[in-house]
Amino acid sequence: MEKKFKLITKFKPSGDQPLAIEKLTEGILKHKKDQVLLGATGTGKTFTIANVINNVQKPTLVLVHNKTLAMQLYVELQELFPNNKVEYYVSHFDFFQPEAYVAARDLYIGKDARRNADLDMMRVRTLNSLVTRDDVIVVASVAAIYPTQNPLTYEKIFLQLDLGETINLKQTLTDLIQMGYVRNDMDEEIGSFSVKGDSITIRPGWSDKMYYKISLFGEEVESIGTYEPLNNTKLESLRTMTIYPAVAYVTDKERLEVVIGNIRRELLVRAKELDRAGKFLEMDRLTKRTNYDLEMLSEFGICSGIENYSMYLDFREFGSTPWTLIDFFKDNGFLTVIDESHMTMPQIRGMFQTDRSRKESLVEYGFRLPSSKENRPLNFEEFKSKIGQTIYTSATPSDYELELSGKEVVQQIIRPTGLLDPIVEVRRQEGQIDDIIKEINLRSVKGEKVFITTLTIRSSESITEYLQGKNIKVAYIHSELKTFERSQILNDLRLGVYDVIVGVNLLREGLDIPEVSLVCILDADKQGFLRNTRSLVQTIGRAARNENGRVIFYANTMSRSMEEAMDETSRRRKIQEEYNIANNITPKTITKDIAASLHDGDIRTKIAELKSKSAKERKTELEKIIASTRKEMIVAARELDFEKAAKLRDLIIQLEGE
Repeated sequence: MEKKFKLITKFKPSGDQPLAIEKLTEGILKHKKDQVLLGATGTGKTFTIANVINNVQKPTLVLVHNKTLAMQLYVELQELFPNNKVEYYVSHFDFFQPEAYVAARDLYIGKDARRNADLDMMRVRTLNSLVTRDDVIVVASVAAIYPTQNPLTYEKIFLQLDLGETINLKQTLTDLIQMGYVRNDMDEEIGSFSVKGDSITIRPGWSDKMYYKISLFGEEVESIGTYEPLNNTKLESLRTMTIYPAVAYVTDKERLEVVIGNIRRELLVRAKELDRAGKFLEMDRLTKRTNYDLEMLSEFGICSGIENYSMYLDFREFGSTPWTLIDFFKDNGFLTVIDESHMTMPQIRGMFQTDRSRKESLVEYGFRLPSSKENRPLNFEEFKSKIGQTIYTSATPSDYELELSGKEVVQQIIRPTGLLDPIVEVRRQEGQIDDIIKEINLRSVKGEKVFITTLTIRSSESITEYLQGKNIKVAYIHSELKTFERSQILNDLRLGVYDVIVGVNLLREGLDIPEVSLVCILDADKQGFLRNTRSLVQTIGRAARNENGRVIFYANTMSRSMEEAMDETSRRRKIQEEYNIANNITPKTITKDIAASLHDGDIRTKIAELKSKSAKERKTELEKIIASTRKEMIVAARELDFEKAAKLRDLIIQLEGE
C-alpha cells in the first residue's frame, strides 16, 4: 500500500530520537489513547513527531498555545512534508478584540473587524483540504475549538461549472455571494469576483497564487482557465471547475428561510421578556440589531457576526455541541499532537468559561440573543471526546497528562548538538546583586549574556536601575512593555547593546537565545506559580543553548520545588553526558543568525522628527508609515517569513498606539 504521507529530509534520527519514535509509533498502532513525550529544550521534538506521522500514516492535528509557535511548527512541517497538505489554522484577526459589554462603565466594545486576509485564506484552505484529501497535517491554535460550519453542510456548498454548460448568470453571481464571495470590479482581492463583458473572474478564498476566468458566449460557458495574477498569464485550461466557499462560515440557501424564521421567533420571545422586565432600552437595541442582521441574511445570505446565529444555521438545539475544525477530520481516525501541553491544556480548559461570561453580559444588556451563547468554544469534556489518540509534548508535562498516560513517559533528553542541561547551584541572598555583578563581568568579556529573573515588576525595574548605576548595559522586560519593545530589547541583547536582561515571567518559555550562558533566579525558594517545579525547570532551560550554561538559585532555604528542579536537571545532564562520552561528542553552542532589527533606523528617526509637527501632520505621516509597513508585513507572510511578519505586526501595533 502506497504511503500517503512522505517525510522528506536528509537528516536521520539521532540521540534518543529513534527510541522515542519507536515507542510513540508502537503506542499508536496498539491503539493507546494518550501518550506523553517528555522532550528537553532543543532535542528536536518536531522531528520526532514528523517521523511518527510518517510511520502511522494518519491525518494529524497539532495544537499549539500561541500563533508564533504555531507559525514555527507550520514552516518546519511544510519543509518535512513538501508533497502533502500542511495547513495553518489560527484566529483570522491580527488585532483581535472580541465583542463585549462592560456594564460598570456602560461601555460596548464592538468586535475588531481588522481581519488578516492571509490568515482568512489559510483557514479556508484548511477546511477545503480536509474535505477533499486525507493526507493533511493542520497546525492550529485554540481557534480549533471555536465554532465553524457543519462539515457535511460545507462539503455541499460549492459551485461547479462545466465547459459548454448553459448557466443563469444572475443566479451564478448570487451563488457566489452566498458562498462568501464579494463582488469587486476594482481591487484584486482574494475571496472576490468581478464581471467584465462576457467574462467572470473569480479569486478563490484559499489561494493568492491563481484565479479562475470563465468566458461566456451568451449564457454558454465557452472556456474555463486558471491564471497567474501577477502577469495574468494562463496556467491551465479546464473542462470543469469546482469553487469552494470563500469564508469558513456560509449558509445553505435552501434552508435560509427556515433559519430566519427561527431567529425571528426567538427575537419575539426575548423582546417580550425584556419588556416585562422594564428593560425598554435593551429591548429596542436588540430588536433593531437583530432585524438588521435578518435583512442582510435574507438579501445576501450572510451578515456581520453571522457566527452568533450558528445554532440556527447548523440546526442545533440549545446546549448542543458546536461543530469545530476537529469535526472536519475524517471518522477513520486521526492523530492529535498537543505541543507545550503544560501551557496548551490549561488554555483549552479555560476558554469555555471566559467566553460564557462575556456572552452573558451581551445578552443581558440587549446586544445579542440568548442563542448567541451557543456560538462558543468546546468545553473541556467535549474537547476530550473529539480528539481521539493524542500525544502530549512538553519539557515539563503536567500531572493531568501524566495521569492520562498511566505515568508512562516517552523521554527525549539528548540533544543532537550534544549540549547539556546547565549546572545549577544555590547561593545565599545576602549580597546577591554584588555577586551577580561579578558573574556578569566574567561573561561580558567573552560576549556571553545574562538573564536575571525576579518576581515583581517593581523589583525588575529597581535591579535594572542599580545595575545601570554600576555601568552595566542592562534593560528590563515585563508585561507592561509593549510587544514591540520586548522584541526590540531581546534583539538588542544579541546585537550587544545590552549584556543583561532583567525580567519576570517572560523569561520562562520561548526565549532561546544561545548567547545566554547564565540565568540568575532571585527568590528561588518562594512558593507560587513562578517558582514551582515546572516553572523552575523551564527557566533553567533558558541556559541550555550555550556550552557554558549555568543557573544560580539565590535563596536562603531549599524549597521542595528547588530540590525537584535540580534533581530533574541533574538526571537529564547525567544521561546527556553519558551519551556524549559513548559517542565522542563535544558540546558546542548553537549558532543562530541575528535578524536585522526591523524597528531601528529610518522609522524611529521619522517618529522622532514627527514630535515637532502639528497633531494633524503627525497623524497623516503616521498613517503613511503604517500603510507601507502593513504592505511589507503582507509580503513577508506570503513569502513564509513569519518571524519578520510578526515583528512588523508588532511595529504596526506600536505605530497605531502613537
